[in-house]
Amino acid sequence: MTSGFLQFANHYLMWNEGPLIWISDALIVLTVVAIVATLTYTKRWGWLWREWITTTDHKRIGIMYLVCALLMLFRGGVDALLMRTQLAFPGEHFLNAEHYDQIFTTHGTIMILFMAMPFIFALFNIVVPLQIGARDVAFPYLNAISFWLFFFGALLFNISFVFGGSPDAGWVSYPPLTELGYDPGPGENYYLVAINLSGIGTIATGINFLVTILRMRAPGMTWNRVPLFTWSVLASCIVILAAFPALTVALALLLLDRIAGTHFFTILHGGNPMMFINLFWVWGHPEVYIVILPAFGVYSEVVATFSRKAIFGYKSMVASLLLISVISYLVWAHHFFTMGAGADVNTFFAIASMCVGIPTGVKIFNWLFTMYRGRIRLTLPMLWTLAFIPNFVTGGATGILLAAAPEDYQYHNSYFLIAHFHQTLIGGVVYGMLAGMYYWWPKMFGFKLDEKSGKIAFWLWNIGFYVCFMPQYALGLMGMQRRMYTYPANMGWNTLNLVSTIGAYLMGLAFLVIVWQILYSIRHGERDVTGDPWDGRTLEWSLPSPVPEYNFAVIPTVTARDMWWAAKYEGQMEHVRPRAEDIRDIHVPKHTARPFLIGLSFFIAGFGLVFEWYVLTAVGFASVLCCLLLRALEEDDEMVIAADTIRQHEATLGRV
Repeated sequence: MTSGFLQFANHYLMWNEGPLIWISDALIVLTVVAIVATLTYTKRWGWLWREWITTTDHKRIGIMYLVCALLMLFRGGVDALLMRTQLAFPGEHFLNAEHYDQIFTTHGTIMILFMAMPFIFALFNIVVPLQIGARDVAFPYLNAISFWLFFFGALLFNISFVFGGSPDAGWVSYPPLTELGYDPGPGENYYLVAINLSGIGTIATGINFLVTILRMRAPGMTWNRVPLFTWSVLASCIVILAAFPALTVALALLLLDRIAGTHFFTILHGGNPMMFINLFWVWGHPEVYIVILPAFGVYSEVVATFSRKAIFGYKSMVASLLLISVISYLVWAHHFFTMGAGADVNTFFAIASMCVGIPTGVKIFNWLFTMYRGRIRLTLPMLWTLAFIPNFVTGGATGILLAAAPEDYQYHNSYFLIAHFHQTLIGGVVYGMLAGMYYWWPKMFGFKLDEKSGKIAFWLWNIGFYVCFMPQYALGLMGMQRRMYTYPANMGWNTLNLVSTIGAYLMGLAFLVIVWQILYSIRHGERDVTGDPWDGRTLEWSLPSPVPEYNFAVIPTVTARDMWWAAKYEGQMEHVRPRAEDIRDIHVPKHTARPFLIGLSFFIAGFGLVFEWYVLTAVGFASVLCCLLLRALEEDDEMVIAADTIRQHEATLGRV
C-alpha cells in the first residue's frame, strides 16, 4: 500500500521534483482550506451558489471573469519572476532546464489565453449591454456556459503544475517538439485540451456579443451613435470568429497525433509540421488584435471622459478599428520570415505588417487631438491611458523593425523580440485593461478604488516596466536568444539581466499594491451615490451603481452619439430617465446550475483525455449530453420582475 502510494505520488503528484512543487502543494491546500473555512464560518455557501455559480446575469459573469483574470495575472507574474530570478546572474541553477521550459511555456499561455482573454471578456460583459441600452446579452444561458468553459479550461491547465507535469514546448507548441516521441507524458495534453476547452467558450462569446451588438441596440442607436468601446468589441468579435476555429482545428489535430496515432504533423509518415505553424499563426497574430482592440476602445472612452470632449475623428476611429480587424489576417507569416518561404512571400507579409501601423497611428493622433485644449483630469484611468501612448509608440516602432524581413533575420528569436511584444502586450493590453478596470469599477461595485495607493502602484509598475524591458532590447542586439535558461559570465549580459530582473520585481510589487488597494477600498473607498462619478458620456453612467439586475427600467431612446452627455447638458433627460407609468414587468433568465455542470462535465472529459483514461472521458461527455438534453426539454426558463417592484426600487434610488 505504501509502495503504491509513493509510486502514485512520485508519478502524478511529482513529490520528487523539489521544493517548488512542495511549496505549491502546501499553498494550494492552505488556500482551499482557508476558502472553505471562510465560507463555512460566514455561512456563505448558499449565497455563493445562488448569486454567483448559478447566475446568468451578464454583470456578475463579467465580475467573475475579472476575478479570474487578476488571479491569472498573479500566476503568470509569478512564472515571470521565477524566470527573471533564474536569469539574474550567469550560470544560475535556481531552476533546471526542464523546469525553466515548463515555466516559460505556462507563463506565455496563461498571460495570453487565461489572463488577457478573460480580462477583455470581463469588460465585454460589464459594459457592452449597458452602453447599447440592452437588458442583457443576446444569449444569457450561452454566456454562462462560455464562462464556465473558460474557468474549467483554466483550472485544468493550472493543475498541471502539481499533478502530472506542465507542458514544456513553448506557448506556440510547435511539432515535432510536441509529438509523442519527443514529448511524452501528460503535460502537452494538458495544453491541448485546456486551450481547446476554453477556446470553445471564446467562440461562443464572440457569437454572443456580435449578435448582441447587431440586434439589441436601443431605439435610435444607429451605427453612427454606437460608443467606441462597443465598436472595438464588435471588431474584436469579428476577429474571434475567423481566427479561433483555426486554433481549435490545429490543437485537435495535434491531440489526435498524440493519443490516436495519426500523423498530421509527422514528416516521416507524410505529415507536415509547417501546416500546424501556419494554422497556429493564422490564429496567433489576429489574437494580438483580439486583445488590443478592446483596449483601444477603453482608451477612447477614458480620453473623451477625462478631457471633457467628444472624441476627435469618430468616423476615422471606427474605420481604423475595422481596418485593423481585416489587416490582422494578412500578417501571420511574419512570425516565420526565417523559415524559407521565399522573397515574394516575405515581401508581401512585410508590407502588410507595416501597413497595420497606419490605422493604429490614426488612433494615437485622434486621442492626442481629443486631449488638446481639453480639461484633462489625471485620474487613475487617465494616468494608465497616458502611460500607454509612449509605450505603444515604442512598441510599434520596434514592430516596424521586426516587420522588415532582412532585419528580422537578425532580431528573430532574440530578446529584442521579447522586449517588443511585452511592450505592446503589456503596454497596450494590460494598461488598457487596468484603465478599464479603474474606470468601470464604480459601476460594478458602487465605490471607487483608492487613488493614493493606485498612484503608488501606477508609478511602481511604470518604472518597473521600463527597467525590466528596455535592457532586453540591448540584450537582443547583443545576441542573447530567447528561451535560454542560463548563460556564461563572459558574454557581457550580466548587468543588463540583473537590471531587468529588478524591474520585474518592481512590477510584482506594484501588483501587490493593487491587491492592497482593492482590499482597502472595499471598506474605505469613496462610495458612488450618483451612478456617474466621472461625469461620463455614455449610457452606462445613466444607471445606478451597482446596476440592478434588469439594467434599464425602461429602454432609453438614443438621440445623440454621447447620449448621457446630451441628456445632462442638452436637455434630453426625458429620453433616458424612466417614467413610472412606462415601467412594465421585465422578463429575465432564471438562474440555473446547468452551465456550471456543463463546464464541470467538460473538465472531467478533458481530464480523462489528458491521461487517456477514456472511461472518465466517456462519463464526462455523457454528462454534457444529459445537460444539453435537459436544456432542450426545458420550457420555463424565465422569471418575472414585477413592475411594482421595479418602481419601488427606482423610487428608492430617486429615479422616478
